[in-house]
Amino acid sequence: MTQNRIEVLAPLEPGFDTILTDEALRFLTALHDRFAGRRHERLAARMDQRRHLDNGRDLRLLPETAAIREDADWRVAGAGPGLHDRRVEITGPTDRKMTINAMNSGAKVWLADQEDATSPTWHNVIDGQKNLFDAIRRQIDFETPEGKRYELGQTTPTIVMRPRGWHLVEKHLRYTDPAGQRSPASGSLVDYGLYVFHNAQELIARGAGPYFYIAKLENHLEARLWDDVFTYTENALGLDHGTIRATVLIETIGAAFEMEEILYELRDHCAGLNAGRWDYLFSIIKAFRARPGFVLPDRAALTMSVPFMRAYTEQLVRACHRRGAHAIGGMSAFIPNRRDPEVTANALAKVAADKRREATDGFDGSWVAHPDLVGTARAEFDA
Repeated sequence: MTQNRIEVLAPLEPGFDTILTDEALRFLTALHDRFAGRRHERLAARMDQRRHLDNGRDLRLLPETAAIREDADWRVAGAGPGLHDRRVEITGPTDRKMTINAMNSGAKVWLADQEDATSPTWHNVIDGQKNLFDAIRRQIDFETPEGKRYELGQTTPTIVMRPRGWHLVEKHLRYTDPAGQRSPASGSLVDYGLYVFHNAQELIARGAGPYFYIAKLENHLEARLWDDVFTYTENALGLDHGTIRATVLIETIGAAFEMEEILYELRDHCAGLNAGRWDYLFSIIKAFRARPGFVLPDRAALTMSVPFMRAYTEQLVRACHRRGAHAIGGMSAFIPNRRDPEVTANALAKVAADKRREATDGFDGSWVAHPDLVGTARAEFDA
């Protein structure tokens, strides 16, 4: 049995001992023993790639993976139990009130977000895990100081959890490797490991499974690392191979050139790809910031209908449907305001137009960020 070499450097709040058990920390240690070194190698390769781009090298389809793209026969695993209908997915943080609201939203999927929607304070990281633990077991409720009570309804969405990307650390947990070297734990492995360790069997028993959104991948070798993490986890926890399913956000310019390769690397565990539009735009700015020819116009002009964004989404749908994967659309930046009918009407119209475009383009579903948008988005995909 792996010795626990993960040290907790922050105070334990009430209920945190449910998540930070010795068994769970031993599992995190085992993940770090096997994959922390490879994670550092992949992050170093990112820096090399950025230097190449700064020096004028252009991205291209990889000649060494041409055989993968040209082979018409392979397919990914596809949707797992409870993940076949993804017409509308709601995203949001994992604090207690927002967890209940998302579970009651009427969406088909809840992207339980430990990444972009969650500020990674020690409280948020572990409290989010506790809220997910309770929500999966339907033992979650919440009451405001004013006495307003929140609890789960009868029908709830399938949960797909998003851990932090490979580049982020969890500074409140310190990992000591077998040679005695200390370093902050990987945010990815902490978020993923705690969730899958505590909840995989419970999710399967309830007709779903341990499902994940994988963020900020830059190439297929980073996807291969995740696939190896999944396979190790299944062996360690006694799960059938392929039980874990992942949907990858194509939100970096590098990943956009390797969509089929990413699907291939994750093929036994892959459910689909997502068009993460806002981070994709940022990735382009970051990747080509040293090259004057890549200066972009005002961001308000960067709609999904401009040619380079159309090419990106069309290729994502094409790659997914060629390989048996779901193509999931992105999130509109319009939010209703229940106190301002004019703002709400404008938001609903903008979201309807955006989801109509995605549905017409062949996407299988899309994201919303607010429960009041679920009906509008679903109507476009139903149509």
